[in-house]
Amino acid sequence: MKHHKELHLIVGLGNPGAEYENTRHNIGYRAVALWCHTLGMRLSGRRFQSKSASSTLEGHKIICIGPQTYMNRSGEAVRAWATYYGVETGNILVLHDDLDLPLGKIKIVKGGGAGGHKGVLSVMHHLGSTDFPRVKIGIGRPRYNEAIEGYVLTSFYSDEAETAEAVIQMAADAAQLCVSEGVESAMNRINCQNLITEGGGKRCRD
Repeated sequence: MKHHKELHLIVGLGNPGAEYENTRHNIGYRAVALWCHTLGMRLSGRRFQSKSASSTLEGHKIICIGPQTYMNRSGEAVRAWATYYGVETGNILVLHDDLDLPLGKIKIVKGGGAGGHKGVLSVMHHLGSTDFPRVKIGIGRPRYNEAIEGYVLTSFYSDEAETAEAVIQMAADAAQLCVSEGVESAMNRINCQNLITEGGGKRCRD
């Protein structure tokens, strides 16, 4: 399959099924679903074990997917799409939750370790590479000494719900910037923002 330089594969990690829909672990999937909605499309179907939607954005072809394999096997779906369409690794953008960032903070990174995230580990394993950009969406650490496994599979605390919605929107914006302006530019615009500081959120300096 020939490589498509202009084709971007946008991956929202999560677990399938209604019971997981609003859990912390699904925030990457929700951000991609929201972005699709903004672009007038909906993640649907079952191709390559994923819900998917495709569109064009400013001359770039984009395929958005939400693997339906369960988190620890996400890489199987990502590899299937990437192989079939010949997507370059640098054009695969993965959105996922991150325990090491507070809720309200997002970080776009390129390369680096998985930080113990089983979905990211699976993608790295199946692509045979760590060199793909990611939008890490902070979910913070448990407040009440909950086990991590349970914490990521439950909904946000009630006083976090509003911030979580704002963060999902910011992550969707981050995905769009990565495609339209490139990852470096998106990093500069997104990584300095913080939705939880005093006065309604810190914005990047112009």
